[in-house]
Amino acid sequence: MFAGITQAVGTVVSASTQSRCRTVRIRTPRGWKLILGQSVMVDGICSTVEKRGADFFEVTYMPETLSRTTAPSFSKGTLLNLERSLKLSDFVDGHLVAGHVDASARIVAVKATGSSKTLTIELPKELKAYVSARGSVAINGISLTVAHKEGRMVTVALVPFTLAHTNLKGLEKGDKVNVEIDLLTRSLVSRARK
Repeated sequence: MFAGITQAVGTVVSASTQSRCRTVRIRTPRGWKLILGQSVMVDGICSTVEKRGADFFEVTYMPETLSRTTAPSFSKGTLLNLERSLKLSDFVDGHLVAGHVDASARIVAVKATGSSKTLTIELPKELKAYVSARGSVAINGISLTVAHKEGRMVTVALVPFTLAHTNLKGLEKGDKVNVEIDLLTRSLVSRARK
């Protein structure tokens, strides 16, 4: 489990696809001590550290993950939001995030408002019922509050701190992001539908 609070932005050193799986090597953030088998959230995707070196770690994405996330686009130089998994004693600043991306979604609008921005994405039809105004959603692994929702269009506000410390600052209209709906909302809506 994660809190949806990006701890570092890492850079892809290399990426390759073999046997329908994609292996991504990421520069390890300064001060991080990772161990093999550890979970790290990479742009919203719960990823297992499979290999590590003095200044890098590697993760591999299976076909299922590649089919529903932005992982196929990870290439040399790509900036990725990184978060280490929570300990049971950790304070949760965001909302509980599993790192199980529900889908990727396209950005339909980016609007600057002073030093802040709003980002509007178009959700896939199957996620529409699970997101509500003033509820939580994780975008590229970042816990965000839904500022506005109209049909499948969801708008989130990005404060200057988020823009300065994540990869969301560089996103533009047409880019794709990883979306994970709130676990509690998923449970409540699913229960109400039974």
